[in-house]
Amino acid sequence: MFALPFTKAARVRKEAKAVLNAAQTFVLSYEDLPAYRDGGEFAMRMDNLRAALSARNVAECKSLLEYLDPPKSFAAGREWLDILVVSISVAMAFRAYFYEPFNIPTGSMQPTLYGNHSIPCSPEEAGLFDVTPLKWLKWAVTGEMYEHFQAPFNGTLQFHPTNTGHYDMRVVNGASGRTSRRMLVPTDVLHPHETGDGPYRHQTFALPNGLTHGSPVSAGQTLWSGKVVTGDFLFVNRWLWNFRHPRRGDVMIFSTTGIKGLQQGTHYIKRMTGTPGETLTIKGGHLVVDGRQPMEPRRIRQIQNHEKWHEKEYPYAGYRPSDRPDYSMPGRTISADGDEVKLGPDEYYACGDNSPSSYDSRYWGPVPAANLRGIAGGVFWPIWNHRWGPIE
Repeated sequence: MFALPFTKAARVRKEAKAVLNAAQTFVLSYEDLPAYRDGGEFAMRMDNLRAALSARNVAECKSLLEYLDPPKSFAAGREWLDILVVSISVAMAFRAYFYEPFNIPTGSMQPTLYGNHSIPCSPEEAGLFDVTPLKWLKWAVTGEMYEHFQAPFNGTLQFHPTNTGHYDMRVVNGASGRTSRRMLVPTDVLHPHETGDGPYRHQTFALPNGLTHGSPVSAGQTLWSGKVVTGDFLFVNRWLWNFRHPRRGDVMIFSTTGIKGLQQGTHYIKRMTGTPGETLTIKGGHLVVDGRQPMEPRRIRQIQNHEKWHEKEYPYAGYRPSDRPDYSMPGRTISADGDEVKLGPDEYYACGDNSPSSYDSRYWGPVPAANLRGIAGGVFWPIWNHRWGPIE
């Protein structure tokens, strides 16, 4: 019989259908168990439930179900917990075998992909969307947030590098034992600074206002102000290489574990420029593989020809040797024009698109095949930039 939606009759009919479905599910699930099959109280009630189900006796089915399958305490909570556990399991499996999120920490892939970086901005230049709470809305769309870091009390300034493309900046007061909150400053904010004399001369890093590690600061003093721009977030495609071999031009994510000269236990992102068995060198700003300049895929060609990949970006700088003889490992690194690297049967060469400012295979050598984790699929955040979408 038809019942109008949202009426009492419709609710009764819906409840009756649910009871009958639950009874049928229970019978199909448990009728083969010995307790419900080989005589006894449970077997008798199971027979009664079958009869009530056949007769579509809703009241009898409900009564028998309450005996055979009594309601559990905190049923709603249990159901939500089951949903949560299943959802987390599916998400973890998806992350492990298909797509994994990854954040670009540094500028080694610019202008193709951007890492955490800064845009200078004085307090006077900050606009309406740089003030709380609107600055959080701006950050959610653009990944850009204005910061004005000030010393909360008298003390000395300390910098500690992180693996996220930032320096952890804090103010420490040794006398009182106080330590300020963490202030994350992109690494491009800090500039090399020579200090000391003679044999004591060494390089450190300084903020634009000249403050360095150990500099005394006073309460309320401006340490740095500007816009902190979060590096691109992308998905790592972990399944594609199961169906084809890695190719030159792939933007590869790999583990640093076991690669000498790299911070262990993290991941890097570079472009694959050499594959197993090839001989690589750099001459006159161009990558040369087995005696020829590769021009495919398109992004490799654009880097080789110093072209722009987008009208809003600056041109690529081509390929350059590291110009660091102190990092030279003959047959493994490219520190000068003409240095040759012969890749083994399970080795790949990784170079950043930002050749003048990328710490890559030119410094520390090839990447073992066992370290490969996946290929960069597409940028999914920030959503308001021309790099959003598939990565070429």
